[in-house]
Amino acid sequence: MTFYEAIGGEPTFRRLVDEFYAGVATDPLLRPMYPEADLEPAADRLALFLMQYWGGPGTYSAQRGHPRLRMRHAPFRVDAVARDAWLLHMRRAVDSLDLPPQYATALWEYLERAAYFMVNTMDEEPGSNPH
Repeated sequence: MTFYEAIGGEPTFRRLVDEFYAGVATDPLLRPMYPEADLEPAADRLALFLMQYWGGPGTYSAQRGHPRLRMRHAPFRVDAVARDAWLLHMRRAVDSLDLPPQYATALWEYLERAAYFMVNTMDEEPGSNPH
């Protein structure tokens, strides 16, 4: 049984992503990163990606090709503040699923690693000397 099947398949991943985007919709930092008026296309892409990653159907790759996550996020300023805002909404979304601890932990650890991987802008620490 895949992780995808073990946690309930597509309905579970759709709930995760819907809950996540409910937070993004009102987030003053993250919402402007989504140029579409409707967040549904972005939510669908994320759900398809996560389902495929965790052993579900390969619809994401069939529609969009290789994920190329860093390349797809390159046009956006993803700094530590944006990463932490993303993680805040994703943490709430993961918790809302009430998964058994081993599944919640595995999912969260992946999402946290992915969020750190997406950072593409390093800001200087306050008081540091860039020279």
